[in-house]
Amino acid sequence: MARTLDLEAHAVRRDVFVDAAQRLIVTRGYEQFSIQDVLEISEASKGAFYHYFDSKGALVDAVVDRMADQATIVLEPILADPSLTAIEKLEGLFNGMARFKAERKDLVLGILRVWESDDNTVVREKLRRIVAARLVPWLERIVRQGVLEGSFSSRFPDQLPRVLATLVQGMSELASQLWVDRQTDAVSLEEVKRTFHAYHEAFERIVDARPGSLKLLDDPTIEFWFA
Repeated sequence: MARTLDLEAHAVRRDVFVDAAQRLIVTRGYEQFSIQDVLEISEASKGAFYHYFDSKGALVDAVVDRMADQATIVLEPILADPSLTAIEKLEGLFNGMARFKAERKDLVLGILRVWESDDNTVVREKLRRIVAARLVPWLERIVRQGVLEGSFSSRFPDQLPRVLATLVQGMSELASQLWVDRQTDAVSLEEVKRTFHAYHEAFERIVDARPGSLKLLDDPTIEFWFA
């Protein structure tokens, strides 16, 4: 029992540093905060910090890993549901990610405000890598099921999941830029909707699905973020 309590206490203390780093990424950007800033927010010593992390980079890895782990908890049940078709799982993947972000709207908006700055280049690259590492296996499962069901078709089914993952990440990065543009009315809400509808069409064509069969992001979700 004592060992279990020690592990729990260890996780709690570690999370204090991760929470501080996440706050600093949102408010300042990766390049603009130091380990000393983390220590001041955490009210901890340098020795305590290095007990858990060997560098600032390792701390940011923990921030990104935690976000990915939290998203996985939301999405894995959708992908594992035997009652869902491949199309329903692909839609569920998008809707689940949208719901995950909506439940953390303040955090997501805080990140978006500084996301495109040079100060967050390191964090963006770390997030791209870990998202790809999680996303490709999920899409492999969906594509495999879709081909068996006959709802998807491709001459290159083994390569298709990575292609789709690239498209998902491109869509996500463009969404960030569109959000920034919406803050200054540089782009209209209708243009944002047309952009996402074009992505829907691209997904359908790539997997050779029936036109109009995919509903990856509905208009209410788009309006929730961009209106």
